[in-house]
Amino acid sequence: MELPATNRMEKVISCFRKRPDAVARLICFPWAGGGSIHYARWGNVLHSSIEVLSVRLPGRESRSREPFHQSLQQVVDEVVAALVPLLKEKPFALFGHSFGAFTSFAVAEALKRVHNLEPVHIFLSGASAPYSETRIKAPKRSDLSDEDFLQWMISIGGTPPELLANPEVLKLFLPALKADLHVVENYRCNKPEHPFLSCPLTCFDGKDDIPHDLQAWKSITSGDFTIRMLDGSHFYLKDSGNEKIILDYVTKQVETSEMDYL
Repeated sequence: MELPATNRMEKVISCFRKRPDAVARLICFPWAGGGSIHYARWGNVLHSSIEVLSVRLPGRESRSREPFHQSLQQVVDEVVAALVPLLKEKPFALFGHSFGAFTSFAVAEALKRVHNLEPVHIFLSGASAPYSETRIKAPKRSDLSDEDFLQWMISIGGTPPELLANPEVLKLFLPALKADLHVVENYRCNKPEHPFLSCPLTCFDGKDDIPHDLQAWKSITSGDFTIRMLDGSHFYLKDSGNEKIILDYVTKQVETSEMDYL
């Protein structure tokens, strides 16, 4: 049975602070294994002109009993169906880190192709473009044993030590992480022959993370392209100083875009 549009949106989207008078919305996509809370709380700190909507995928939080998505297309179909009514109302921007950068990209492509909707800005973090050589040659992690997988998680940083030291909690956390990585590792797309977006695109990355092919993202838009490198490794954005830099930048860019949009 299909849920009514409002119920469907509340299932897929977390919004800590509704701002009916906001002039734009920021849609945030979780990293692999992530929930909606990290980004949803941005709604409490961002300027009142921006309403933050954070995507909640199945298999976590209030959707913990639902099976994980098996493909990026499933993620895109669900998110687009939930968001389209809202995105027709006012300008919007997209933000995604790592796995979230892939979902941001795929959702942006579907919104443009199917609904002729385009963000005023797209912010992509901690990931090579999916069609880049760097990404295609990246080793697959989702098939690793739990022990090897944990060693890899420790090596990239960002996972709280108390979580790594608690096997019972980890058993709850690992399936979502592996499921999301399986989705992204099996996602294939060709480099766009022509840019399908015209909005500005900003890439963020941690200076100490493994190198990502950020330049390859330039192919998706004819708009301005910017790269911002911040101190830290893969989860550099969890650092409070970096988070402030990101949020100040996002606010400025979205508010500037609003003026152009209007």
